[in-house]
Amino acid sequence: MRELLVINPNTTPSVTRLLAQHAQAVAGADVRVTTLQARFGAPYISDETSYAVAGHATLDAYLQHTRNHHAAPSAVLIGCFGDPALCALQEISDAPVTGLAAASFLEAALQGPFAIVTGGERWPAMLTRLAHALGYADTLAGTYTVQATGAQLAADPVAAQVVLRDACLAALEKFQVNSLILGGAGLAGMAAELQHALPVPIIDSVQAGVRQAVRAMSRVAGVARHKPDVSWFKTDSVIPD
Repeated sequence: MRELLVINPNTTPSVTRLLAQHAQAVAGADVRVTTLQARFGAPYISDETSYAVAGHATLDAYLQHTRNHHAAPSAVLIGCFGDPALCALQEISDAPVTGLAAASFLEAALQGPFAIVTGGERWPAMLTRLAHALGYADTLAGTYTVQATGAQLAADPVAAQVVLRDACLAALEKFQVNSLILGGAGLAGMAAELQHALPVPIIDSVQAGVRQAVRAMSRVAGVARHKPDVSWFKTDSVIPD
């Protein structure tokens, strides 16, 4: 059976469980979803510092998994909207790698200009930088944030729907785009609840990530490539508190 490895780069168990639930539902019965949580780092990634540490934690989780199982999964999904360590993991992985943001950008750009709705005031600059790096500078119109983090929104889905609906409508008025991305692992499943209130498609970043990862499994089967030596990367050391 094909395996999709989903890595949660933050240390919040409820987000890991949410990723596992929604990823398996989208992946289908013929794909086994394995979800790993970062061994260290921030409970929620919301700034440059926690983002940098999350990149290290993502690589640690991937290498620990592959060394323990002596094989790579069929595909890897970075379960953070911001994709920490995306390029590094693509460089070392035997399997195709995508992230919630990269996959969502790809889907949204097919419909023209798009905007992002997410939680956390420092994310707009970080996501703009990522969009530029991935080639979406001309299609990302902007990012609209709410004060609560994704984890806080996930803790109260009923209240979150009101907050996010208003944010989506405000983003549409501000940016005049063809689609919206609801970005964040903690917001998995909420886009479907909001779609009826919006005049444009809204993309669930977790669903987009899983769809792209599953599609990539068959495209790269049997493709060999040169990878850097990462035998020096230690995953068995004790992580300090």
